[in-house]
Amino acid sequence: MTSVKEQAAISRLLSFLQDWDNAGKVTRSHILNNFIETNQGKTAPELEQEFSQGASLFLVRLTTWLRLTYMTGSRLDKLLRSIGIFLSAVSSNRYLVEFLEVGGALTLLEILALKKIEEEDKKESIKLLQVIANSGRKYKELICESYGVRSIAEFLAKSKSEETQEEVQILLDSLIHSNPKYQNQVYKGLIALLPCASPKAQQLSLQTLRTAQSIIGTTHPGIVDGVLKVLRTMHLEVQYEAIELIKDLVNYDVCPALLKGLVALLRPSFEETSKQQSQIVSDSSVLQLTAHLPLFLQQAAAAKAIGILARGNTSLAEEMLHLRVVHSLMAAMGNMDHSNSQRQASLTLEVRWAAGRRGGHSAWARQSRPLARPRSTLCSYSQWWRSTCAGPWGRNSTSSSV
Repeated sequence: MTSVKEQAAISRLLSFLQDWDNAGKVTRSHILNNFIETNQGKTAPELEQEFSQGASLFLVRLTTWLRLTYMTGSRLDKLLRSIGIFLSAVSSNRYLVEFLEVGGALTLLEILALKKIEEEDKKESIKLLQVIANSGRKYKELICESYGVRSIAEFLAKSKSEETQEEVQILLDSLIHSNPKYQNQVYKGLIALLPCASPKAQQLSLQTLRTAQSIIGTTHPGIVDGVLKVLRTMHLEVQYEAIELIKDLVNYDVCPALLKGLVALLRPSFEETSKQQSQIVSDSSVLQLTAHLPLFLQQAAAAKAIGILARGNTSLAEEMLHLRVVHSLMAAMGNMDHSNSQRQASLTLEVRWAAGRRGGHSAWARQSRPLARPRSTLCSYSQWWRSTCAGPWGRNSTSSSV
C-alpha cells in the first residue's frame, strides 16, 4: 500500500497535469516559466522525485503541444527550453528515447525550415539537436538519416544571427566526430555551403571543414573550386579561414590542382575581364568598376596565399615555379586598377627574390632575375609590365593572353 505521503504527491501530480490540460496559452506560459526556474539543471532522478515518478507524463504533454503548435508560428522558446531540461538532465536517456520515438528529431529539423518561426526559437531547436547528437553515435546517425545535414546547412546559410550560426557550427562539428557512417555527408554539406551569401556562414564552414578534413583524410574534388571561389570575398576573416584551409589542403592529393588554380587566379581570363571592361565603357558610371572587384580581390588573395605557401615550404615554391608563378605575379603587379593586387604580388616576389639572392631558392631567383631590373619599385614594375606585356590591363592590349 502507498503511504499517505506518496498519495499526496500523486494527487499533486494529477492536479498539476489537469491544470496543464485545461490551461490556455497564457496560463501554460506561466507554468513553463515556473518549471524552468525551479528545475533548471536537475538530474533525471531529481525530476522524477519532483513529479512523483511521473515526469514522463509531463514530457509527453510538452512534446504533444510542440507538435500541435510549431506549424502555427507561435513562440516556442519556453516550450523548447522546458523539453531541453528533460533531455539534458543527467541519466536522461529514458526521456531522450521517449522524445525521439514520437518524432521529436524530425520536428526540430522542420522548425529550422519554417519562415514564420522566430530566430530565437530556431536557436533553441539547434541546442536540442546538439543534446541529441552529443548523446551518442546512433543519435547522430538518426539526425543524418532524417535529412538533418541538409536542413542544418541550409539554416546556417540563411540565418541572420551570428550567435545562432555559431550554435549551428557546434552541431555540425559534433556530427562530424564519431560518425563514420555519415561523416562524408557532413563533409559534402560543408563544401556546399562555401558559395553561400552569408560571410559568417562561410567563415564557420571553412573552420569546420578543416576539422572534417583531418578526420576524413581524403578530399572531395569539389573542395578546390569551392575554396578558390571563396577568395573573392571582401571579408578578411573569411579570406583568412580560406587560406588556412588551403595550407591544410596542400598536404593532400589535391595539391597540384590547388597550386595550378592559385597561379591561374593571378591572371584572370581575357574574355572575362574584357567583358567587364566593355560594360564600363558602355556605362559612364564610375560605380561600374565594382564589376571588376571580385576578380581583383581573388587575384590579391591568391598572391597572398602563394606567398604564405612559398615561405613555409620550399618544395611548394619549386612546384609553383614550374607553373610560371613569377610571370603571373608580375602580371598581377601590372594591375593598376587594384592596389592590393600589386602590393600582395610585390611582397611575394620580394621575399622570394631576397631568399634567392642568399642562395636559398636559386630557381626562384633565376626566374625572377630577368624581371627584377633597376626598376624595382612597384610603380616601375607596373610601367614595365604595361609597356612590354599585352594583357587585359595594358593600354594598347590587342592579345587575348596575359
